[in-house]
Amino acid sequence: MASIQHNGAAATAGRTASDGLARLALKSDGVVTGLNGLGYLALATVLDSFFGFDTKVQYPVGVFLLVYGIGVLVLGTRETINRNGLGLVLVANLGWAALSIVVLATDALTPTGAGQVWIVLQALVVGGFAALQYTGLKRL
Repeated sequence: MASIQHNGAAATAGRTASDGLARLALKSDGVVTGLNGLGYLALATVLDSFFGFDTKVQYPVGVFLLVYGIGVLVLGTRETINRNGLGLVLVANLGWAALSIVVLATDALTPTGAGQVWIVLQALVVGGFAALQYTGLKRL
């Protein structure tokens, strides 16, 4: 009986050493963003009073973040990283970070103190993902 030996080469055929950072940045972003979206959906009524964000805002944002996170995660797990897709995620993340600061500066959501801190933290995390994705894109 013949046996087949698998050394993993076929599984990583499309992956290169230069796409490691981009792949890590996309996967991490996808997981964190998806979990954030799940948190908004599962805890909306609790977060309503804690952060000061109305559930009418949290539910659609939660759905968006969950779907977006899944899309980013899928992009990061493809055999070959799509440069255009990575660039689009990078721009979207920069937009989210900038919009977070605008929302905070204009008091658009009238957040509590904890909500203000949360907005800043989200902007920093998303901006950090964008920086990693930019560096990863340059390495592709």
